[in-house]
Amino acid sequence: MSAVLEQTLRRELHPALTAEEAVLEADRCLGCGGPNGEAPCAAACPADIDVAGFIGSLAVGDPVGAAHTIFAENLLGGTCARVCPVEMLCEGACVLRHEGRPPIAIGALQRYATDTAFARDSVVLRTAAPRRQTRVAVVGAGPAGLACAGELAALGHRVTVYEWHDEIGGLVRFAIAPYREQREPLPSEQRLLEQLGVEFVLGAAAPAEALAAADAVFLGVGMGPDVSVRYPGDELAGVWDSLPFIEALKTRAHPPAVGRDVVVIGGGNTAIDVAREAVRLGAERVTLVYRRTRALMPAYAYEVDEAEAEGVRFAWLAEPVRFLGALRVGAVECRSMRLGQPDESGRQKPEPIPGSEFVTPADTVVKAVGQRPRPEYAHLLEHVDLATGRTSDPRIFAGGDVLNGGVSVVEAVREGKLAAAAIHDYLEAR
Repeated sequence: MSAVLEQTLRRELHPALTAEEAVLEADRCLGCGGPNGEAPCAAACPADIDVAGFIGSLAVGDPVGAAHTIFAENLLGGTCARVCPVEMLCEGACVLRHEGRPPIAIGALQRYATDTAFARDSVVLRTAAPRRQTRVAVVGAGPAGLACAGELAALGHRVTVYEWHDEIGGLVRFAIAPYREQREPLPSEQRLLEQLGVEFVLGAAAPAEALAAADAVFLGVGMGPDVSVRYPGDELAGVWDSLPFIEALKTRAHPPAVGRDVVVIGGGNTAIDVAREAVRLGAERVTLVYRRTRALMPAYAYEVDEAEAEGVRFAWLAEPVRFLGALRVGAVECRSMRLGQPDESGRQKPEPIPGSEFVTPADTVVKAVGQRPRPEYAHLLEHVDLATGRTSDPRIFAGGDVLNGGVSVVEAVREGKLAAAAIHDYLEAR
């Protein structure tokens, strides 16, 4: 792989702002909200960040003050600044849109504030209450687990996070496309949590005895592996499931070569991420095969538009039949579909059209059709209070993708915060 291509792959979707750019952008903010009502951008933030407040600090040249405001509500504020679907949340609610002007670049400003604060290692961004004797075990170092752990540690509880990976981050580190976030600022966020008193046990499963001895347990284990959809030719080299493919991009010294033609199967945000990464990997033709129409695609509409603008092609109303090749995949045989009656999801069910088969060249195929739930926790998650994350066992709480099936990082943060408040109340009431 050439140095130019390697650099292209590592290029972020939203590069960092300079100090001058941050001040100029922050100065565009109207400072909505106040004693008579919350600013629309803040109301749209699942993590409850005072958006207008932190932007106001940036406008007067105080990025560390802005970071204090952010981390007061979201200990993963640096990560969320990179991966949040801001177009659907805070920026989508910006009042400037009503005037036909571009919304404030809230995500970019949040990144500037948090990056600047992290760069000043001596800055204390959040303080913790005096230590208590209560112990909480957090299983999983993804966004929900990290948010829950940090909030509980800030309240003084002794918190240990168990993670079988050697690094924290969960889906952010291993399953979100690298053009959104490669690794930073997760190490800085880990240090922030450790400053609050969170202990990490990485590279190992949570010991049963540690979970049994804890006063409360939070399950932030995320979803399981990719949904197993098998096709003839699955064994060919160059055929991937989406999660191993993205993990390879983010953890190998050199990403896998994808060749000229890449076919992505699926219609969700992960499928879009894979397709856009394939463009960055140098593929000349990237085709996303989806069995329904564009209007029925679960991926964010603006993401589909951006992928199309980058050159991704879409084969609507199509599904794969088999993968063709000798030792390595060389093509995908597909067939056309038509929409029939609604299925259990309420969407029209795709039906194959006889005799409509066609072949699409493919040097690499990535199946991105969703993730499986974790059956080992099903008995606990049958009856969960969504407002608190409390499971059928009053000592055990849950949040994030294991509970909601996978929404967004900031929603996982929100659920981790809600569970932390409920765990604190539970421990105080004992």
